[in-house]
Order: sequence, then structure tokens, then C-alpha cells
Amino acid sequence: QDWEQRQEEDTLLIERILLLVRNVLHVPPDPAEEQGVDGDASVHDRVLWALHISGMDDLLKFLASAQAEQQWALHVLEIISLMFRDQSPEELAALGQGQAAAEHGEDTRELETLRQRELVE
Repeated sequence: QDWEQRQEEDTLLIERILLLVRNVLHVPPDPAEEQGVDGDASVHDRVLWALHISGMDDLLKFLASAQAEQQWALHVLEIISLMFRDQSPEELAALGQGQAAAEHGEDTRELETLRQRELVE
């Protein structure tokens, strides 16, 4: 619903849902409880995956970018901050560059293969 059509209960419900998501993500990790196999996803990672599967991440992106929804900006910012709490900026930057470099390498190999075929023909 547009903000003009929302009732007070709708606004309270949205705020409560955002606070619930924030509080769930705010729970600190407990290494004693999370004794899984190496490479196993942590509880925090599984919660993030559930948010992604449910489409909540798309709703958060909408709330963060919509001009009419600026009242939720601080809640969304805090949720996003908690989503990335276990990540270092260096790891995130390296991850993005690694994928781009791998894709670039594949493209280069494909172009080189096509070039060799053309030379043979």
C-alpha cells in the first residue's frame, strides 16, 4: 500500500517486523553451540539465507531506495549493518574481484579459442 493509504496499524506492523528482523540478526554468535563441520554455515548465515529465500532482502532494498519510505531508513541501515557484521571489507572486496577476474579469464579463453578457429579456417 502507498503511505497515504496505510492505517496506523499497518505502520506499526511494518515497524515491528523490521525490529524483529533486526533483533534476530543482533543475536551474538555462540561458538560453543555452533560446533559444526568446517565449512558448515553458521546460524547467522542460515538466517541470512532464509531471509533471502523469503524475499525479505528485496523488500529491504525497496525500503532503502524508495523515496516515500524514508521513515524506515535507519531500521534498514541497521539491519544491513547486522547482515554484514561477520564480514571484513577486504574479504568482500576480494570476493567480488575474484568472480570478475574468473569471468574475465573465461571470456578471454573463449575469444582466444574463437580466434584460433578463425585462423585455422
